[in-house]
Amino acid sequence: MNLSEIFAPIVDDMHAVDAVIRARLNSEVVLIRTIGDYIVGAGGKRMRPAMVLLVANALGYQGDRHHLLAAVVEFIHTATLLHDDVVDESDLRRGRGTANAVFGNAASVLVGDYLYSRSFEMMVETDSMATMAVLSSATTIIAEGEVLQLLNVHDPDVSLDRYLQVVRYKTAKLFEAAAQVGAIISGASPELEQAAATYGRHIGTAFQLVDDVLDYSGDAQALGKNVGDDLREGKPTLPLIRVLEIGTPAQQALIRSAIETGSADFEAVARAIQDTEALTYTRDAARVEAALALQALEAFSDSTHQQTLVKFCSFAVDRDR
Repeated sequence: MNLSEIFAPIVDDMHAVDAVIRARLNSEVVLIRTIGDYIVGAGGKRMRPAMVLLVANALGYQGDRHHLLAAVVEFIHTATLLHDDVVDESDLRRGRGTANAVFGNAASVLVGDYLYSRSFEMMVETDSMATMAVLSSATTIIAEGEVLQLLNVHDPDVSLDRYLQVVRYKTAKLFEAAAQVGAIISGASPELEQAAATYGRHIGTAFQLVDDVLDYSGDAQALGKNVGDDLREGKPTLPLIRVLEIGTPAQQALIRSAIETGSADFEAVARAIQDTEALTYTRDAARVEAALALQALEAFSDSTHQQTLVKFCSFAVDRDR
């Protein structure tokens, strides 16, 4: 099942979110509109805003504030992508040139700042201190994750715990916040709110683990980004950490050099990863996270939207793009 099939129950909500996104990108500053349209036109999975919608609907929310909050979450995510691509010097995302490759680093950073600012302006409109607290805290933690990842680059001695801390801060936190605010606006009990946050955190972790798998096994055209980017950027992700843990001395030396220099033979690294079954190990770790997300969903009543959240667990770990 593909993502559009999974999200069928919220297709009208997703269209409403897209309308909010386009309306709130309608700045008088032409360059902001141009880059905003370019980013929106690139598409994307919209998984984080979908998390807001699905949780809110699963918990019986009636109203339209979930559309605004879903757009806020997408703006925060897009801002992080704009900044990420500048830091990583990336030139391809979602099958197209990155905004920094097309418009330059300065424009990308400043429009990312604009999106952060706009997202906070939109948060205020929800008139909910609880949602503002969750989302503002999430942006801080995401920024900390970015800095932690920067410290890990080109360091072959990064531990599993340090790696997972980056994943939970940089990626999983926004999934967690998206699910949590969906519960908050629904007036959910503290127990349900915590269950939603736990679900989002584990799904976000699973999603990033599979992203790390796909960086060594995916097809560049299907993924919409350059396969092997993590290696070239010297990022010690879980497949590489696994080879360093159980590989032969020669394999370990190869991976250490690859992380330190970012310029090793990609095919040789891929063989070492394959020989140690590091991708299977990483995807299995993602399945553990998805199982924990499913466990959190046991607190939800059965419904179409709850079942969609269940399906999302399988998609997160079995996807190939």
